[in-house]
Amino acid sequence: MVQRITRALVPTIKETPAEATNASHIMLLRAGFIRQLGAGIYNFLPLGLRVLRKIEAIVREEMNRSGALEVLMPALLPADYFKETGRWDLYGDTLFRLKDRKGGDYHLGPTHEEIITDMVRREVRSYRQLPLNHYQVQTKFRDEARPRSGILRCREFTMKDAYSFDVDEAAAVKSYETMREAYRRIFTRAGLTFRIVQADSGAIGGKTSAEFQILADSGEDAIVACDNCDYAANVEAAEVGDGPESIDPRGTLFSIEEVHTPGKGGITAVAEFLGVGASQFIKSLLYTTPKKELVMVCLRGNHEVNEVKLAAALGVAEVHLAAEADVVKATGAKVGYAGPIGFKGRVVIDSSATRVSNGVTGANKTDYHLKGVNFGRDFQAEKVDVRAASAGDRCPRCATGHFKAYKGIEGGHIFILGTHYSSKMRAVFLDEKGEEKPMVMGCYGIGVSRLVASAVEQHSDADGIRWPLAIAPYHVHLCTLGNDAAINTAAETLCQSLEARGIEVLWDDRDERPGVKFKDADLIGIPYRVTIGAKTIAQNACELKARTQRDSKAFELISLADAPERIAQAVHAAVRVEV
Repeated sequence: MVQRITRALVPTIKETPAEATNASHIMLLRAGFIRQLGAGIYNFLPLGLRVLRKIEAIVREEMNRSGALEVLMPALLPADYFKETGRWDLYGDTLFRLKDRKGGDYHLGPTHEEIITDMVRREVRSYRQLPLNHYQVQTKFRDEARPRSGILRCREFTMKDAYSFDVDEAAAVKSYETMREAYRRIFTRAGLTFRIVQADSGAIGGKTSAEFQILADSGEDAIVACDNCDYAANVEAAEVGDGPESIDPRGTLFSIEEVHTPGKGGITAVAEFLGVGASQFIKSLLYTTPKKELVMVCLRGNHEVNEVKLAAALGVAEVHLAAEADVVKATGAKVGYAGPIGFKGRVVIDSSATRVSNGVTGANKTDYHLKGVNFGRDFQAEKVDVRAASAGDRCPRCATGHFKAYKGIEGGHIFILGTHYSSKMRAVFLDEKGEEKPMVMGCYGIGVSRLVASAVEQHSDADGIRWPLAIAPYHVHLCTLGNDAAINTAAETLCQSLEARGIEVLWDDRDERPGVKFKDADLIGIPYRVTIGAKTIAQNACELKARTQRDSKAFELISLADAPERIAQAVHAAVRVEV
C-alpha cells in the first residue's frame, strides 16, 4: 500500500498540547494519531487506526493459533446479569448506567464475564462440549474517576477479552497456560519489553492471575522482580521473603518506658530524636472498612502497608486510611502517636513486626512514645501479611535473590476464575457419570488501544515516536525533496516496486522544506525513511535511514535499482520475531 500525505489526514503540530503530560499523549497528539473528543474519549485518526488494527491483527492471529474462537457480544447490556452476580453494586460509579424508554436498567459493558457465561450456559449441556475458549475484540466503557495519560486510561477503549470453560481445575490450568503462552507471543511480536508478574485479581474475581507489564518509566504500576530467578509480581500481590533484618534474636526484653517526644509525630523525626533506626519501630496506622470498622495495622517503621493485601486479610473489597478526626477519637491523641498498647479496637500486625525486639511505638498520647515494646508480652494482635514489597527485599521463591523495582503499564491480565461466575449463574454440565458440575472458568484481557500508547512510552525519544516495525502505521516513510519530474518519476517507480513486495509506504509529497519533512518523519516514527532529491537523482540513488539511528547524517546511499529489494529485505528481516 502507498499513501500520499497530500491525500491523507496527518495533522502534525509543533507545540506540545497543554492537556498532554506523558510521552505517549504528547507524541500521539503531535504526530496526528489521535484527537481528544471529551474527557477520556478519543478519535483515532488514520495513522492511529492503522497501528490499532495491526495490534488487533497480531492478537487475532495468536488467539486463533491458540485454538480460541472469536465471537462478538453487545456493548449495551441489561442490568440483570450484573445483578445476578452482585457486580451491579460492586462496580459502583465506574459503571456507565442508563435506562431505556420503558425504565429498564442497562449499562455499557466494562467487561463480559456474565454475558459469555450466560451464552455458554444456554448452549452447553455435556462434558463432551468442553473445553471452550471464546474471545472478542470490542469497545469497553468504564467511568474512570480521573481519565488521564491520553489513551492509557480512558473511559472508552478497545479490549480483547477471552473466556475459557473447562470440566475441572486441572483442565482450567491447562487453558490458562495456553493463554499465557499466546500472550507471550503477542507482546513479543508487538516489539514490547515486558515482564509476566503475579497479580491481584481485583473486581474480576478468582485467585490465580498474572499481569503482562510493559516496562516503562512512566508506568503507574509498581512491580518487583527477582534478580536471581523468574519471580516477578505487582507490588499489590508480591510475596516477601524473610530477610536478615526481619529476624531479630530475642535477647533481653526491656521494660516499657514512656518517653516525651514533643512535636515528633513522624517515624523519621522520632527516629532521629531517639537515635534509633526506623526498622526498630512498630508503626501503627488506622484504616476504615466499608462497614465503618476501624482497624489498627502494625508493621515495621521502614515498611509500608499494601492496602490490597490488607483488604483481602480483612475480607473486604477496599480499605482507606482513617480520617484525622477518627484517629483522635479512637486513640485520644493526634495523628502520629497511635500505638497498639491500650487501643480499644481490632489490631492486626504484619509478621515482620512481630519479631521487633524492644520496639518503639506510639503511646496513644500526644507528644509521647513508648520504648521497649514487644509483641506477645505487651500486646496481642492478629498476624497478617500486609507488607508492601520493595527493592532489596529477599525473593520468596529462590530465597537467595533480591527484588529490583520497576515501573510498568498493565497491557494484559489473565485469570483462573474457578467457579466464581458459573456457580452464581448456574453454568453447569453433566459429567461422565451424569452428575451436574459447574464449569471452571478463566478470563484473559488485553488493552488493545492501551498497547498503542504503551509502545510509544517504551519506544520514543526527544524527536518523536520510534515504532516497532510490526505495529508501525507504515514500513517506509518516503520523502521527496522538490517537485521535479525526475524525482516524482523515481518515487512512483520505487513505490510500485515496494508495494509489489508487500511494503507499506507513506509518501510525503508535500511542497515543504526538507527540514519540515524530516522533523515530521522523526515525529511520526515510521521505522525506515527513504529520501529522493536532486542530489540523489544525480547519482541514480536514494538515501535509506533507520528511525532508530539518532545521527541525522547517518544514512545509507543505495542505487534506485537495488533499493526495492534492499529495503524489502530490511523490513522483512525486522518483522520476523522468533516466538
